[in-house]
Amino acid sequence: MRAFTVLTSKVMPLDRPNVDTDAIIPKQYLKSIRRTGFGPFLFDDWRYLDPGTLEVDPATRRPNPDFVLNDPKHAGAQILIARENFGCGSSREHAVWALDDYGFRAVIAPSFADIFFSNCFKNGLLPVVLKADEVQAIFEGVASDPGKQFTIDLPAQELRLPCGKAFKFEINPHHKHNMVNGLDEIGLTLQQADVIRAYEARRAQQAPWLFN
Repeated sequence: MRAFTVLTSKVMPLDRPNVDTDAIIPKQYLKSIRRTGFGPFLFDDWRYLDPGTLEVDPATRRPNPDFVLNDPKHAGAQILIARENFGCGSSREHAVWALDDYGFRAVIAPSFADIFFSNCFKNGLLPVVLKADEVQAIFEGVASDPGKQFTIDLPAQELRLPCGKAFKFEINPHHKHNMVNGLDEIGLTLQQADVIRAYEARRAQQAPWLFN
């Protein structure tokens, strides 16, 4: 998993509350169990004017010119901002995979659905919870100048605005440690590799029949 320390980027504004996981990555794309390749289908129903499946090349479909992902002003943004209850709906981990595969490293919202919130940390996507008025200030800043660069400093736990103002955010210390050090659950387990090997060696001596 990629480490997350400090990110400076434009912000893509998705001015909608209650964005559910079916909107983030629709059900027809859940047949794939790979963690990559979902970016072209992110927000699929809003992003394209034509229906799609895994078998349809997204390049052949008509983009919706009114949807924010298709607005060239926001191209290259690695931070997504939305309204409350982002990631509600089903528990599909594909939603986080799609956001990450598109290129987002962080999502800012006043609140997140619990399972989506947890899935973000397992996959290196930073969910930042800010107050509603702070989120509104960011939306207004992006609207006035879409090219503005915002900085998320995870070690300092703050979002810095182009004007110099900063908003503090809370994060579980365990999640912060894992994100800063790029540790997913496999990485955490591998940190105990010596302990695991020692246990297996003891068990092989105590119950050799289990290892035949």
